[in-house]
Amino acid sequence: MKIQSKTLAVNTLTLAVAMGMATMAQANGSNTEVEQLRGEVKELRALLEQYVAAKPAVSMPAPGTPAQNYPAPAAAPKANGLSFTTPSGTEVKFYGNVRADASYQAEGGSAARMYNQISTVPLEGVKEASDRLKTTLNSSRFGFDFKTPTQAGDVAGKLEMDFVGGATADQFRIRHAYMTYGNWLVGQTWSNFAITDYMPETIDALGYVGGSIKRTAQVRYTKNFNANSKLAVGLEDPKYTDNALNTDKTVATYGSDPKNEMRLPALTARFDQKFANGAGIITPRVMVAEKKTADDETTAWGAGLGLKYNLTPSTTLKADYYHVKGDSSFVAWSNPGYLIDSNKNLVENEFDSITVGLTQQFTPKWRGTLGYGYMKADDNKQYLDAVQTDLKSALNDNLWQAWANVFYSPVKPLSFGLEYVYGERETFDNGAYKSQTGVDNRVQATAIYNF
Repeated sequence: MKIQSKTLAVNTLTLAVAMGMATMAQANGSNTEVEQLRGEVKELRALLEQYVAAKPAVSMPAPGTPAQNYPAPAAAPKANGLSFTTPSGTEVKFYGNVRADASYQAEGGSAARMYNQISTVPLEGVKEASDRLKTTLNSSRFGFDFKTPTQAGDVAGKLEMDFVGGATADQFRIRHAYMTYGNWLVGQTWSNFAITDYMPETIDALGYVGGSIKRTAQVRYTKNFNANSKLAVGLEDPKYTDNALNTDKTVATYGSDPKNEMRLPALTARFDQKFANGAGIITPRVMVAEKKTADDETTAWGAGLGLKYNLTPSTTLKADYYHVKGDSSFVAWSNPGYLIDSNKNLVENEFDSITVGLTQQFTPKWRGTLGYGYMKADDNKQYLDAVQTDLKSALNDNLWQAWANVFYSPVKPLSFGLEYVYGERETFDNGAYKSQTGVDNRVQATAIYNF
């Protein structure tokens, strides 16, 4: 039963003390001592009342109350997903997804490749891989996030893998592998220059022309000036991945230039500035890299500008722009960053690219994106003269792609998408071919289970 009154307890205790003291005083026969004792009892009562007022009320269970109504100790928080702590104190969280992709290619590139290859699709009438169905699960991924608390702050890291490593077949690869401490990052992750933040959403795992997906080995330092502004500076290894011309009149987009004798890492910097109203962010970026062969060397450079802005709470605009000279290792689908002329001198390629897209969240379960990307190479006669005539059909004057998609997420771990993309490439010269135009025309679908 519940105690009815704190005052009752105080009065009972005070009365008992008073009676005891009064009895002692009467036994001694002194009125003065009785009055003194009464005063002391009043002081004692006041102290007891202050003590009781400071204690919280206590509820006692009534007889016959079921045990489940008793106050229970707080339950330990449940882990979110598969997470655990190692004996050394490191917190580990496991995550990933299972992803199934399908594509019906009405016109386009090699049947051996699933994802975007706009820069190398065959010219019209030349070995086109038309009316093909392609499927793959190689974009499925899994990863681990790590964090170890220390007296000097948290040491954290990530290790993430998928199976998109092979040019024509599934192959295990590392996507991200890095550690962070304070403002420093060391390892492989998204490039500080060619970033994915401002690419409109696509189903294609590589994205479309105008954007770029690039992961590099790097050392990066990030300085936060305030809640809205930060600067990141990095030294990155482009891994000799400048595009080179193959003898089959294609650009070795996924290969590397064996003549490149790079000695220094690329220097990259980006500055993130959020808008004061919290509606978006703008990010200027720069890149400088050495290009060297046994006979010549030059300095490549690039600039980029990304924008993300919420036009309404359910409508988001994304845009990204690049201008690059002398490099093809950061921005995808570009011509070789340089060619070697008859005097063994490096002749640089220069290009501009842009992508823009609008994403609409129709309902909590439905969203869609309209996007467009464009890339234009500089018409450099010296650069074009550095390649044989029959290989000029591999050099693109311009590329463009437009796409529309819709995603449906019936429950949190599941997402289904459908997308249509159409694009063209136009070469500087048709070489021995009848046309200078190649077409990319596809319908794609995806099903993703995140865990």
